[in-house]
Amino acid sequence: MSDPYFDKVYKARTDEETRDLYDAWAKTYDAAVEGEGYATPRRCAEALLAFMPDTTAPILDFGCGTGLSGLALRLAGFTTIDGVDLSPGMLELAQERQTYRNLSRIGTDDPLPEGYAAIAAIGVIGAGAAPLNALERLFDALDAGAMCVFSFNDHTLEDPEFQALVDRRIADGSLTRLFQEHGPHLPGKNIASTVYVVEKK
Repeated sequence: MSDPYFDKVYKARTDEETRDLYDAWAKTYDAAVEGEGYATPRRCAEALLAFMPDTTAPILDFGCGTGLSGLALRLAGFTTIDGVDLSPGMLELAQERQTYRNLSRIGTDDPLPEGYAAIAAIGVIGAGAAPLNALERLFDALDAGAMCVFSFNDHTLEDPEFQALVDRRIADGSLTRLFQEHGPHLPGKNIASTVYVVEKK
């Protein structure tokens, strides 16, 4: 039987509704997405590792959820990972993994912590989750030479504005595209995603 939250997650909603949805989904989230073969965290972690050989450098896991993204980063070899998320319920489960150095709740308009070698936004930006301006904020928070690994699933890619933002920031010279690849996201639901790695100039 399909998890009922899959039918709700890609619909547009307010920030408060998003937080409440993910709080309610927290306890069954891992089983739901892993049951559909959730591949994007591993793909993102491996893509970042290819360009960031210093596995001790600090990484911010933005929208860390229950910690599946942090776990993928840890399994790839990264050792210094901090996580932030909108949902207290998700953060409670992320804490249980003991993957993160620090975990904290972040509001929609809260300033992003700085000083990271990379920011990860894995399965976070797009339909049913963080809006496009959140990715703009992530890009702006990067130090020169720092990287961002992120993904857009097929639902998100249906809106051309998401890809257009990436292309615009590369064209204006503020970012360098290091990696872009379309591949599996939730194979069980026949949903793919594009994984990106960019570097701040």
